[in-house]
Amino acid sequence: MTMNVPEGFREFPGSMGFVEITGPLMIKKMDSDAYLGLRIEPRHCNPANICHGGMLMTFADMQLGVGAQALAGFRMFLPTVQMSCDFVAPAPIGAWLEGRTQLVKQTRSLIFANCILTADDKTVFSCSGIMKIPSGKGSFSNVVLPSKS
Repeated sequence: MTMNVPEGFREFPGSMGFVEITGPLMIKKMDSDAYLGLRIEPRHCNPANICHGGMLMTFADMQLGVGAQALAGFRMFLPTVQMSCDFVAPAPIGAWLEGRTQLVKQTRSLIFANCILTADDKTVFSCSGIMKIPSGKGSFSNVVLPSKS
């Protein structure tokens, strides 16, 4: 299967561990926003030959965090503390999966955001999430994300 990545996307520099196994993730940064992308491969699919729900949730979790970081101007890992998901339509093998994040609210310690995933420009998944902003003393405060390049 050819990768065929849309213009402006490049390999996500934070691919390691679980993210590396589920990828390859691509990223497109524009102004103060960031969009993730992924070409759906057979390994991302369930027995019905559509993208597995767990894969969509993993991708959305990454999009929520990366998008919230960009929109709120953070360069640190924002762990997810809550995520609610809706499976809207199937995402077929070969489709370009792309995510978008909308910042809903930011407090001193939390970011509330929504995320929409599309497969070949058709909405397939939506979710809302809450991410923790590290206090500077927590276990995630020293995790710095790769810079824009």
